[in-house]
Amino acid sequence: MAGGGTEGAHGQIRVFLVDDHEVVRRGVAALLETEEDMTVVGEAGTAEQALARIPAVVPDVAVLDVRLPGGSGVQVCREIRSGHPGIACLMLTSFADEEALYDAVMAGASGYVLKQIHGADLVGAVRTVASGGSLLDSGSTGAMMERLRGAQSEPDPLAELTPQERQILDLIGEGLTNRQIGERLYLAEKTVKNYVSALLAKLDLKRRTQAAVLVAELRTRRY
Repeated sequence: MAGGGTEGAHGQIRVFLVDDHEVVRRGVAALLETEEDMTVVGEAGTAEQALARIPAVVPDVAVLDVRLPGGSGVQVCREIRSGHPGIACLMLTSFADEEALYDAVMAGASGYVLKQIHGADLVGAVRTVASGGSLLDSGSTGAMMERLRGAQSEPDPLAELTPQERQILDLIGEGLTNRQIGERLYLAEKTVKNYVSALLAKLDLKRRTQAAVLVAELRTRRY
């Protein structure tokens, strides 16, 4: 049983299909099974089924619908690639969605194609990712790289804070009072108050409630 981005026994590319529409799975399976060098080793209709079945058969390629009941193909891709980095993931979707493309690439997908793709092109896509290649067109990846560069060049709003001030800011975000923060960090309440005044000044904020909102926004941006 071969996985890991290499062809299985007798040169067969082992493919696992994940789509919540049975008709789509059957159609793709029938298409791939006509190829001498491909075999479909399993199917799933939900994210949960995919995460349970894919590691059991270790295919060379997992063809994943982006939108799935109980999760997403991107989530499945991320978890599968984390545990089995040799399995290539090919995302298959009905919609050209830049956000989904970005998420898929960040999750480790090797390719992203639309369901409107011609059968021969889908077969070629499976072969490409099975051999370790990438199937992301230059236009899409160009937009994604611009987004990545923008995220990386975005200044850190907390850059001027000391490690202690950052820690106190996090605790403000958790809703702790100065006294509670002092107990947590073994500091006098007056010392905490001085730290809070300093970090508010550095962040150009007037009230600790504004600091709490800032922490919430940064956490949302981070995750």
